[in-house]
Amino acid sequence: MDDNARSHIADIVDDYPESEGIAHMAWPAYSLYLNPIENLWDTLGRAVSSRFPPPATVIELETALQEEW
Repeated sequence: MDDNARSHIADIVDDYPESEGIAHMAWPAYSLYLNPIENLWDTLGRAVSSRFPPPATVIELETALQEEW
C-alpha cells in the first residue's frame, strides 16, 4: 500500500514484499483532470444546467440527464 498510513510505512511492511520477490509498482499521478469520467460528468452537468427552463423536479432532472446522455 502506498497511502502513507502509519502501518503501511513501517520498515517491516516495506521490506516484506522485497523479500518475497514482489516488485514495487509506482502509482500513476492522481488528478481530477486525468480522470476521463470527471470530464464527462462536467459536460453532462453543463448541458443539463444550460436548459431553459431548467429541470424543476427530480423526474425532470432524470429525463434531462437521459436526453443529454
